[in-house]
This record gives sequence, C-alpha cells and structure tokens, in this order.
Amino acid sequence: MAVLTVQRTALTGLAPVFSGAAVGGDSFVNSGRVYLHVKNGSAAAITVTVNSQTACNYGFDHDAVVNVAAGAETIIGPFAQSRFNDASGSAQVTYSAVTTVTVAVVEVP
Repeated sequence: MAVLTVQRTALTGLAPVFSGAAVGGDSFVNSGRVYLHVKNGSAAAITVTVNSQTACNYGFDHDAVVNVAAGAETIIGPFAQSRFNDASGSAQVTYSAVTTVTVAVVEVP
C-alpha cells in the first residue's frame, strides 16, 4: 500500500501532481477536508473503494464505493475522520483496476 502525499490548495492555485494507483491500494492522511481525485485512463470503468473504519450516522459500517467511468475523472470526498480514519489518522483506498489510473489527494483549507 502506497502513501499518497496530501497537496494543499492555496489562493494562488494548485496544479495537483498525480501518481499511479497502487495495486495493493493507497492510504493518505485524512484531515476531514481531503478529496481524492481519480483519473481513469482505461477503456473500462473501475470501482474505487474507501474503507469505512466505523459505522456511519445511521449505524451501518459501509465503505464509500464510487464507480469511475472509462476515460473519466471523479473527485471523491471529503471523508469524515470519525468514520474513515484508522488508528494512525489515515484513510485507505483500493481500486478494482490500476492500469492507467492516476490519483491525487487534495486538501482545502
């Protein structure tokens, strides 16, 4: 599992740097103001799953599962710390496929 660097937006702008999605998934430090930007460059849709660590407000422990269409980009988040953070303050994400899939983690102040 690769650790993704959180990139912070600024008034002067941000040109996010994208990394290849890791086969075993990725993790990132989650402040609760973080978004995951996924670019799917493949010819097939993929599924992105952000692992829920605890139950949501309705008492269910369900992951955030998002379909990203072929050739599309999707921004996912923000992620509630109480629901998605593990003991180290990070969130984990996995992908149904990683070929030509790139990701960036962006935090807004």
